Order: sequence, then structure tokens, then C-alpha cells
Amino acid sequence: MEMAKKQKLKREFVLLIRDILRSPEFRQMKQYRSHIRSTLYDHSVKVAYLCFLHHKRWKMRIDIAEFVRGALLHDFFLYDLRNEGKGYLRHWFRHPQISLNNALSKYPTITEAQRDMIKNHMFPVTLKPPRTKAGWLVCFYDKIAATSDRFGKGRRSFFVLPKSVSSFCFAKNNLPLCKQSGR
Repeated sequence: MEMAKKQKLKREFVLLIRDILRSPEFRQMKQYRSHIRSTLYDHSVKVAYLCFLHHKRWKMRIDIAEFVRGALLHDFFLYDLRNEGKGYLRHWFRHPQISLNNALSKYPTITEAQRDMIKNHMFPVTLKPPRTKAGWLVCFYDKIAATSDRFGKGRRSFFVLPKSVSSFCFAKNNLPLCKQSGR
């Protein structure tokens, strides 16, 4: 893919989610580890970017912003798993509801499709399957990203985000698109 097209895709992706990327609550996720080799922030952005690329490739009928924003918030649980101790296994069952509650409190206009993406992304662990195509895709790409995060060699492992999407948003030369906030 040529560089100009990659840059255009990055800009389009960031424009869909920049308000979430800039929020202090979401940026807090940078301090929490996820799947050993990644942060919760990086993992969530990775899932959202995979969904974004899927939408671009297959021209889905769901609104792209709705799809990508729901994917981005799928793990919005805001705590460090390493502090869970023996409760770590319960996290697998509880965190989709916690993520949904957090997302609803921060973004009350979340759609039914986004609720489905967030609440049912842990299928088959949680036993309740997604009801929407977007929910199934978030579930699928979450597994891909988690596997990449867990078993890949580097922090970004075998799936590589384009440079760091979040740093792209905060770069000084991108201020017209993404205003810096408290960084």
C-alpha cells in the first residue's frame, strides 16, 4: 500500500475516534498491561483498527464510526488485571459488563450495536454470543489481537499498527485534525 494511502487511512481512522483517544479515562488505559506484551490502550486501538480495515475492505452496511468506536471501547474496564490476584479468572466473565457500564457513563449515546460489541466480545467464554455482525467481528478481531499481543515477539507483535495511531493524533503537525489536550 502506498504511503499516501496509508496516511489517509490513518487520518480517517483517528478522526473517527479522536475524542475517545484524547479522553483522560481512555488514556489511563496506557498504564494497564493486557495479554502480557501490550497495554490495554494498544490492544483496544489494535482491535478498532482491524475493524476499521475490515469495514474499508468489505464495505459493510453498518456506520463505520459506530463500528470502530464500539470496537475501541470493548475493553474499557479501567483497572489493572495484575491487582486482581485470584479474581483474575472472574475478570474474563465480568469485564464486558464493567466495560459497558464505563462506556455508558462516559458516552451515554452508545447504540444497541455498540452495546452488543462491548458486552458480547468475550464469547464463547461468556456463553452469550453477539447478536450483530459487528459484534461477531469485534469478538473475532479481539481474539486475533489478543493472540498477537500474547504470542508475538515484540510489543506490537505480528500485527503492527501504523506507527502509533495515538501518537499520530497527538503529533504537532496534525493539530488541525487532533488538538492536543493536556499532554
